[in-house]
Amino acid sequence: MKFTHPFLVSVLLFSVLSSAKAQVKQKLTIDEATVFLNGAELTSSAKVNLVKGENEILFTNVAGDVNSQSINVSATNGVVVEAATFQNNYLGDEVLSPRAKEIKDSIETMTEARKLINDKLTVITEEIAVLFNNKKVGGDNTGLSVTELTKLLDLYNSRYEGYLNQKGRQEELQKKSDERIAKLKKQLDEEQKKGVQPGGQMLVKFFAKEATSTAVVIDYIVPNAGWTPTYDVMADAVNMPVKLYYKANIHQSSGVSWNNVKLTLSTGNPNEGVNAPTLNPWYLAFYVPPQTYNRGYSNAAPAAKMQVMAFKKPLVDNDGVTDPVVMQDQASINDYVSVDNAGVNTSFEIELPYTIPCDGKQHLVAVKKYELPATYRYFAVPKLDKDVFLQAQVTHWEDLNLLPGTTNIFYEGTYVGQGNLDVRNVKDTFTISLGRDKKIVVKRDRDTQRRSVKTIGTNVREEFAYSITIRNTRKENISLTIQDQLPVSNDKDIVLEDLDYGGASTEENTGLMTWNVQLNPNETRKLEFGFTVKYPKGKTINNLR
Repeated sequence: MKFTHPFLVSVLLFSVLSSAKAQVKQKLTIDEATVFLNGAELTSSAKVNLVKGENEILFTNVAGDVNSQSINVSATNGVVVEAATFQNNYLGDEVLSPRAKEIKDSIETMTEARKLINDKLTVITEEIAVLFNNKKVGGDNTGLSVTELTKLLDLYNSRYEGYLNQKGRQEELQKKSDERIAKLKKQLDEEQKKGVQPGGQMLVKFFAKEATSTAVVIDYIVPNAGWTPTYDVMADAVNMPVKLYYKANIHQSSGVSWNNVKLTLSTGNPNEGVNAPTLNPWYLAFYVPPQTYNRGYSNAAPAAKMQVMAFKKPLVDNDGVTDPVVMQDQASINDYVSVDNAGVNTSFEIELPYTIPCDGKQHLVAVKKYELPATYRYFAVPKLDKDVFLQAQVTHWEDLNLLPGTTNIFYEGTYVGQGNLDVRNVKDTFTISLGRDKKIVVKRDRDTQRRSVKTIGTNVREEFAYSITIRNTRKENISLTIQDQLPVSNDKDIVLEDLDYGGASTEENTGLMTWNVQLNPNETRKLEFGFTVKYPKGKTINNLR
């Protein structure tokens, strides 16, 4: 008999325990998400207990496709972070989207129900077999009287019919279950084809001088997320400020859900890179067309080779998404959002916790509410549209950190349509269209009585005249801006004469005419303008009528 030394047993036991503790699995909690226009930075935390020496912790609830260069791990209590390694987890449930998980759960439930149906069907089949065997025994037993045999057959018939009915019902349920499971599996296949990013895992190696607990914080950047701005623009009346509700459509398919996280929206884009572009020399060369040859002749010259030089350019990615109109009370949203625009990019820190599922769909988040001073005007271009548009001209918008985005327009509490807000080319004032006002009627007509065509020598003189009639059926005075145009010649043989601007202010280079008209209630006004075109006889001018 062999005896093991107690000290050796202790060493072996310590080694086993140490190896068992060498790699511990720990779930991270996602606390914060800084969402860029393209991508997001996630901040997660966990509290772990460490033994003396080296420790390996496998952290779960990590997003997938993490930018390994962006990983930053910190620990407290003097614990040293030695290494961190990321890997996608293709075997976990995180691979499935929430909708796919729901379908998978339904398949499992239906499969369990089908097993019960199958078990019941097996029992009924066995009972029918027993009954059939009893009938056979009774028929072979010639010692039964006619009365006893009749009773036996009656019992058999009544029982057999009931069993057959039960069997038919169970088979029908089985068929419906199979059809339902097949449809769910097909739906699951379609959902999985959407390419939801799988979650990941992060293996971190720590060193502790003594056994201790430490608070771990892990930051990293993922590409499968982003946000686009959207705005609700509300005007209650033409004598009140415009209310602008700044919102964000956030989407993420990072492989993990963001549950009750602190959100920060940034106008930055870490995927664009930080290095400024550098110009390469711009060499000029004569173009040499490629030579063609007939493959049937052996003496054909080969096609000339062309050298192509490719130059890198910065990659810019802007993705706009329109979200359905969502109305919500944002009266106090400003109390929970702070704006930081001291750096290169602007950040909106939202104190209210939000949950953003990992489904790739747009989720609306309230950002800011502004009241903007505005002047209102009615605007019409009757040559292009017969309706009059109410517009709000907004000033003092420069410090609002607005980005191009879609707008949902509300006037007097009613949704009037969608528009676009783009302040990139706006200087002091930008104009927001609040919809069409049918109570102001504008009509543009061509005056056929004043039209004339005369031939003088080698030239044709053609006269045109137009009139615009405006009627205000509203109960209040209005200010209406009307625009039309006169043609502009780019050919010395086409001469414009007798220009009648009808009192409008004009732009000579473009021919644009603008009237600013004040109308009282139920007042009608008529504007007239015209011009004459002289051009060589036998010629036809495009776009004249």
